[in-house]
Amino acid sequence: MQIERLRKYARLIAEVGINTQKKEEIWINADLDQPDFVVMVMEECYKLGARKVVIRWSYSKTVHPTYKYASISELSKVPSYERARYKYMSTKFPSIIHIISDDPDGLKGINQKKMAKVRMKSYPIIKPYRDKMEDRYKWCIAAVPGLGWAKKVFPTLSNEDAIEALWEAILKTARVDDNDPIKNWEEHNAFLHAQKHKLNELNLDKLIYHASNGTDFEVTLIPNSKWGGGYDLTHDGRKYNPNIPTEEIFISPYAGKCEGTLVASKPLSYNGEVIEDFSLTFKNGKVVEVKARKNQALLEQMVSLDEGAKMLGEVALVPFNSPINETGILFYDTLFDENACCHFAIGAGFPMTIEGAADLTPEQIKEKGINDSMTHVDFMIGTSDLSIVGITREGKEIQIFKDGTWAI
Repeated sequence: MQIERLRKYARLIAEVGINTQKKEEIWINADLDQPDFVVMVMEECYKLGARKVVIRWSYSKTVHPTYKYASISELSKVPSYERARYKYMSTKFPSIIHIISDDPDGLKGINQKKMAKVRMKSYPIIKPYRDKMEDRYKWCIAAVPGLGWAKKVFPTLSNEDAIEALWEAILKTARVDDNDPIKNWEEHNAFLHAQKHKLNELNLDKLIYHASNGTDFEVTLIPNSKWGGGYDLTHDGRKYNPNIPTEEIFISPYAGKCEGTLVASKPLSYNGEVIEDFSLTFKNGKVVEVKARKNQALLEQMVSLDEGAKMLGEVALVPFNSPINETGILFYDTLFDENACCHFAIGAGFPMTIEGAADLTPEQIKEKGINDSMTHVDFMIGTSDLSIVGITREGKEIQIFKDGTWAI
């Protein structure tokens, strides 16, 4: 891969993704797969005026022995040094860049029940810190190839060619081409904001989904909530792009108010396993039945982590002819696959989709209708014939999606 093109990508993450400001502190979380590129991002942040850039390395292969040998009680502890880190994050609000490269099969064979129990025990300790951070810091998730991930996506290629092919797919979908990537993203953000403005103007009450694969679904939206997409703003007005790439316009639905069946249109990579050919059926707003040709037990566990895991936290609109879907690649990674076509997410919703969320307590946010959960899992339901009809609060029907793409 050409160094100059990688440098453009690094600059994009630093300038558009995290929107580096002078004298700010930035953390970069990364695995060991592409250290030279991580250093590039670090350099670009400093060039833009960052006061301090801290790289926090991890190594995904340590997870297996950790969960094999350590006890649930030990893994569930949040030691004092970790609490100090969370306290620092929830008071100083450093901007955080996540550079992901995980092998989709990296957690394959791990004790899923043990992992779930650890999450359930540690989550209540960590949650208050995360609540304090909500909408108060900038963050961005971007990706680089890891060998395991590259070979999963391109199994017939040599190691070197698989890495190169995944780099090409990442850069293409991130709009890093021969043109100016910064300008590409200015235009892309403008389009996404125009679309969400149209949706916000409609004042929608419900969305009704139909597709020939069996999706037949109705979901209620929270009154006066706002659609998001493209760049986001912290509560004090600082701009950032949470995801590179992104194609979605999203909102959090009213927790516990949906009916019908959603049929997945793509496999779901979850905790090192792949759930295939699955569906979720909701009644009175909660999952009452799941079906999967492969890994049904894992799907059942996924929707049972807590009470909020049975309800929806996100509705996202993505045209079926999105640049990511048109690659024809299944990335086995949510950052990319969720931006290939329309999707939903079970679990936690997004407080920032309701007005004044920064001034509300977690309990007040929940009362407004935002789902609360320790999990948030996106799954794709977009098809080439998907129809989405919106019902306004005045009772008017408006075609939002037709034949899988925008009708507005």
